Amino acid sequence: MMNKLQLFRALFGSCLMCCFIAFLVACSESATSPESSDSWGEKHFLWKVSDENSSVWLLGSIHVADESFYPLPTVIDSAFSAASELVVEINMNDANIMDEVQRKMRMRGMLDHGTLRDLLPASLWKSLDSLCTAWNLPVSTFESMRPWLVTTTISSYAYIRAGLKSEYGIDNVLMGRAANSGKPIVSLETAEEQIEALAGSSESDSAGICLLKSTMRELPGVKPLIKNLVKAWKTGDDELLNSLLIEENVQDYTPSEVLYMEEFEQRLLVNRNVKMADSVASFLRDDRNVFVVVGVAHLAFEEYNVIENLRNQGFVVERY
Repeated sequence: MMNKLQLFRALFGSCLMCCFIAFLVACSESATSPESSDSWGEKHFLWKVSDENSSVWLLGSIHVADESFYPLPTVIDSAFSAASELVVEINMNDANIMDEVQRKMRMRGMLDHGTLRDLLPASLWKSLDSLCTAWNLPVSTFESMRPWLVTTTISSYAYIRAGLKSEYGIDNVLMGRAANSGKPIVSLETAEEQIEALAGSSESDSAGICLLKSTMRELPGVKPLIKNLVKAWKTGDDELLNSLLIEENVQDYTPSEVLYMEEFEQRLLVNRNVKMADSVASFLRDDRNVFVVVGVAHLAFEEYNVIENLRNQGFVVERY
């Protein structure tokens, strides 16, 4: 089981966190200033995947960032500029898609009856209430939300407070550039698939409560975590990135909590990694000249990632 479960995945796992960030910006004015940038490393989370007669570029994105990320390294800019299409997890520039996201989010993320306070253990509600007070965020914001949506929203807000913004997210910036230049933008997933990855198929809130509990445990260490994750991305440091993911305190979780978190990881990452790799393989079979951007969590883990899947299918994979 990986460490920093919700906080890491919110930053690197699903681009829909940008929706939550956009919502929370309107609720608060207490974001901090971003810290000074780290220098770029020689390697990036950028791969070229090739078959006999074509290639696809694959970039691991950070979905929230700041001004210090730009301009992007020349190798990334050049690969993007040369591509005929931009492929992303989901095209957030498409108004119809975003309307569907909002509809699905309301359908899956809001309680049918009762309140969050009634649903959560008293100690967890007290922790959430105290956090909202400290962050100058009305706890009423969450009263009608299901726990999984509260969890994702709280995780997203932690990045706002660290000075990161969705408009500087790598995939978001590249979508803007693609739209301005008339480059087609292709979605890998539907709104339903992205929401399903976050919410799960069960109507039970037990897993969401577990994930919220885990996130609340992580929040005291969020600033150094974010600093190191950003440094790892900028410098292409696999060793640093993976060191932040090792769970050192598994004994703090009950067997059912471990199961919930493993199921969440399977749903958000492992299952989607297989589909993403299959999509890249189809682009290569069709000789499409595409630049693919997905959350770096789908590329960086030591096992079951998109890169490993593509290598296992026999493609040539080169790191840049």
